[in-house]
Amino acid sequence: MARSDVHLTGVERTFGTDEIIVSKTDPKGRIIYANEVFLHMAGYTEREILGQPHSIIRHPSMPRCVFKLLWDTIQDGKECFAYVLNRSKNGDHYWVLAHVTPTFDAQGAIVSYHSNRRSPRRDAVAKAEALYRELLGIEARADDRKVGMEAGFKALVDKLQALGVPYDEFVFAL
Repeated sequence: MARSDVHLTGVERTFGTDEIIVSKTDPKGRIIYANEVFLHMAGYTEREILGQPHSIIRHPSMPRCVFKLLWDTIQDGKECFAYVLNRSKNGDHYWVLAHVTPTFDAQGAIVSYHSNRRSPRRDAVAKAEALYRELLGIEARADDRKVGMEAGFKALVDKLQALGVPYDEFVFAL
């Protein structure tokens, strides 16, 4: 079933504070490893998920500009923390505090990305939701999706510059 065919249920899934969702992708973002917690939360089997783009679990209420910031950061060889709203195979959703890092080979080239996701604090999720609604509104005002994403990205960068903090510090302050 294609992602666009999934009906959103409005049901939130949660996982324990002692559980960690783990996945690994190749440099193009295709899943090469997913642990049992990932499979359970996303609602996919290992056979269904391996080789798929990680965006298969992207929720439509997640601003594209946040993923641009994440990808720009990790492709620069840096780690990134972000609150992310994901979508399960059946249309349920779940929030995570993601920590994404590049994996390097002996020559320093990025060979994969590793992501650990923990159960987020509810107060931080509420703040992230408010920011993401604002960014989605900015993205939606443009007729072209790429132009909208760039406008959202600019608004996010402007907000960070006004606060005088990098994105990771902003995330931890939520």
